[in-house]
Amino acid sequence: MSEILGSREGRRHLADHGWVQGMPIVMAVPTEPINDVMGLVSMHGRPALVAMLDNQLDVLKFLYISTPNSALRAVEVERDSTQIQDLFDRAEKNGLVTFRAKYWDASSVTHPVPVFGPSSESITYAHRFGA
Repeated sequence: MSEILGSREGRRHLADHGWVQGMPIVMAVPTEPINDVMGLVSMHGRPALVAMLDNQLDVLKFLYISTPNSALRAVEVERDSTQIQDLFDRAEKNGLVTFRAKYWDASSVTHPVPVFGPSSESITYAHRFGA
Protein backbone atom coordinates (compact mmCIF):
# COMPACT_ATOMS: atom_id res chain seq x y z
CA MET A 1 0.00 0.00 0.00
CA SER A 2 2.64 2.49 1.00
CA GLU A 3 4.54 1.80 -2.23
CA ILE A 4 1.50 2.61 -4.35
CA LEU A 5 0.33 5.61 -2.34
CA GLY A 6 3.90 6.79 -1.94
CA SER A 7 4.51 7.07 -5.65
CA ARG A 8 3.12 9.68 -8.00
CA GLU A 9 2.42 6.97 -10.60
CA GLY A 10 0.57 4.79 -8.07
CA ARG A 11 -1.63 7.64 -6.86
CA ARG A 12 -2.36 8.64 -10.46
CA HIS A 13 -3.29 5.04 -11.29
CA LEU A 14 -5.72 4.83 -8.36
CA ALA A 15 -7.14 8.29 -9.12
CA ASP A 16 -7.82 7.21 -12.70
CA HIS A 17 -10.18 4.60 -11.23
CA GLY A 18 -12.07 6.62 -8.61
CA TRP A 19 -9.69 7.11 -5.69
CA VAL A 20 -9.36 10.60 -4.23
CA GLN A 21 -6.93 11.90 -1.61
CA GLY A 22 -8.22 10.96 1.85
CA MET A 23 -10.49 8.14 0.60
CA PRO A 24 -10.58 5.24 3.06
CA ILE A 25 -8.77 2.05 2.08
CA VAL A 26 -9.84 -1.11 3.90
CA MET A 27 -7.37 -4.00 3.86
CA ALA A 28 -8.84 -7.51 3.62
CA VAL A 29 -7.57 -11.06 3.36
CA PRO A 30 -9.09 -13.24 0.60
CA THR A 31 -10.95 -15.54 3.01
CA GLU A 32 -12.50 -12.75 5.08
CA PRO A 33 -16.32 -12.70 4.96
CA ILE A 34 -17.64 -10.00 2.62
CA ASN A 35 -20.14 -8.82 5.24
CA ASP A 36 -17.33 -8.25 7.75
CA VAL A 37 -15.31 -6.25 5.22
CA MET A 38 -18.34 -4.16 4.26
CA GLY A 39 -19.00 -3.52 7.94
CA LEU A 40 -15.59 -1.81 8.04
CA VAL A 41 -16.37 0.06 4.82
CA SER A 42 -19.66 1.23 6.37
CA MET A 43 -17.85 2.86 9.27
CA HIS A 44 -16.50 5.51 6.90
CA GLY A 45 -19.89 6.50 5.44
CA ARG A 46 -18.46 7.27 2.00
CA PRO A 47 -16.97 5.47 -1.00
CA ALA A 48 -13.89 3.41 -0.19
CA LEU A 49 -11.34 1.12 -1.74
CA VAL A 50 -10.95 -2.44 -0.53
CA ALA A 51 -7.42 -3.79 -0.98
CA MET A 52 -6.48 -7.47 -0.99
CA LEU A 53 -3.18 -9.24 -1.64
CA ASP A 54 -3.68 -12.05 -4.13
CA ASN A 55 -1.06 -14.55 -3.00
CA GLN A 56 -1.41 -16.74 -6.09
CA LEU A 57 -0.70 -13.89 -8.53
CA ASP A 58 1.47 -11.90 -6.09
CA VAL A 59 -0.42 -8.67 -6.79
CA LEU A 60 -2.26 -6.14 -4.69
CA LYS A 61 -5.85 -5.82 -5.94
CA PHE A 62 -8.37 -3.06 -5.29
CA LEU A 63 -12.14 -2.73 -5.53
CA TYR A 64 -13.87 0.64 -5.59
CA ILE A 65 -16.97 0.42 -3.34
CA SER A 66 -19.73 3.02 -3.66
CA THR A 67 -22.03 3.98 -0.82
CA PRO A 68 -25.34 2.09 -0.71
CA ASN A 69 -27.99 3.83 -2.79
CA SER A 70 -31.73 3.08 -2.89
CA ALA A 71 -31.83 4.14 -6.57
CA LEU A 72 -29.82 1.03 -7.49
CA ARG A 73 -31.45 -2.26 -8.44
CA ALA A 74 -32.29 -4.21 -5.28
CA VAL A 75 -30.30 -7.44 -5.01
CA GLU A 76 -30.16 -10.24 -2.49
CA VAL A 77 -28.06 -9.79 0.63
CA GLU A 78 -24.65 -11.49 0.50
CA ARG A 79 -24.50 -14.77 2.42
CA ASP A 80 -22.41 -14.84 5.60
CA SER A 81 -20.27 -17.56 4.00
CA THR A 82 -19.35 -15.42 0.98
CA GLN A 83 -15.72 -14.36 1.08
CA ILE A 84 -14.36 -11.04 -0.18
CA GLN A 85 -12.36 -12.98 -2.78
CA ASP A 86 -15.71 -13.95 -4.36
CA LEU A 87 -16.64 -10.28 -4.85
CA PHE A 88 -13.22 -9.58 -6.38
CA ASP A 89 -13.74 -12.54 -8.76
CA ARG A 90 -17.22 -11.35 -9.80
CA ALA A 91 -15.98 -7.81 -10.38
CA GLU A 92 -12.99 -8.98 -12.40
CA LYS A 93 -15.25 -11.14 -14.53
CA ASN A 94 -18.17 -8.71 -14.99
CA GLY A 95 -16.74 -5.21 -14.45
CA LEU A 96 -19.41 -3.29 -12.56
CA VAL A 97 -21.19 -5.44 -9.96
CA THR A 98 -24.26 -4.58 -7.89
CA PHE A 99 -24.25 -6.23 -4.45
CA ARG A 100 -25.64 -5.72 -0.95
CA ALA A 101 -24.03 -6.37 2.41
CA LYS A 102 -26.29 -7.68 5.15
CA TYR A 103 -25.91 -4.42 7.12
CA TRP A 104 -27.16 -2.25 4.27
CA ASP A 105 -30.73 -1.25 3.41
CA ALA A 106 -29.78 -0.66 -0.24
CA SER A 107 -27.50 -2.07 -2.88
CA SER A 108 -24.06 -0.75 -3.74
CA VAL A 109 -21.86 -1.06 -6.79
CA THR A 110 -18.24 -2.06 -7.09
CA HIS A 111 -15.73 -2.16 -9.88
CA PRO A 112 -12.20 -3.52 -10.00
CA VAL A 113 -9.23 -1.22 -10.22
CA PRO A 114 -6.73 -2.62 -12.74
CA VAL A 115 -3.62 -4.02 -11.07
CA PHE A 116 -0.74 -1.61 -10.63
CA GLY A 117 2.35 -3.79 -10.79
CA PRO A 118 5.68 -3.10 -9.16
CA SER A 119 8.43 -1.93 -11.46
CA SER A 120 10.43 -4.69 -13.10
CA GLU A 121 13.51 -4.03 -10.97
CA SER A 122 11.68 -4.32 -7.64
CA ILE A 123 11.15 -7.57 -5.81
CA THR A 124 7.72 -9.16 -5.50
CA TYR A 125 5.09 -8.15 -2.94
CA ALA A 126 5.46 -11.48 -1.17
CA HIS A 127 9.20 -11.05 -0.72
CA ARG A 128 8.87 -7.45 0.47
CA PHE A 129 6.30 -8.33 3.11
CA GLY A 130 7.52 -11.79 4.10
CA ALA A 131 4.40 -13.61 2.86
